[in-house]
Amino acid sequence: MIGWILLGIIVVAVIFAISIYNGLVALRNRYKNAFAQIDVQLKRRYDLIPNLVETAKGYIKHERETLEAVTAARGAAVAAGQKAAADPTAPGAVKALAGADAQLSGALGRLMVVVEAYPDLKANQNMMQLSEELTSTENKVSFARQAYNDAVMIYNTTREQFPAVIFANMFAFLPAELFEITKVEEREAPKVQFT
Repeated sequence: MIGWILLGIIVVAVIFAISIYNGLVALRNRYKNAFAQIDVQLKRRYDLIPNLVETAKGYIKHERETLEAVTAARGAAVAAGQKAAADPTAPGAVKALAGADAQLSGALGRLMVVVEAYPDLKANQNMMQLSEELTSTENKVSFARQAYNDAVMIYNTTREQFPAVIFANMFAFLPAELFEITKVEEREAPKVQFT
């Protein structure tokens, strides 16, 4: 009789451990998927930028440094994005992407300030269409970041609660990084609308 009770307790404990493990796996996959959604929107953004720069080149020949800064920032952001997309659980990967993305946003903001000084460029149909697409993409990136951060928060909270913390440490469920901007000046979104 005691043997059956012990066997029952062991079976319940194993089922409990399996459910906690599976829950952690599901939450980790949810935040990885949320990161993939950010990645999709950032790639769309990165694809729009060369067209924006090419359209602006013909009009703002004296602003070569600004165009080069946007191109360089895009390259750094693409590289950081590829590294983070390869393994969003890697320590520092999301933080590096957030920093590179903030640099790109700053460079785009400076480009848009320069564009304001060129009425012909502002009125250019391609530039208006690109700026509208970029604004739409910026909004989608913002929503994707919010969804990612929500998924990370749920995952991190669950992995830190007892008894999940025991299994999280045992099976190397590492904490996930939020996609956050650390510098105050980087929190401001680039202005990409033409009026």
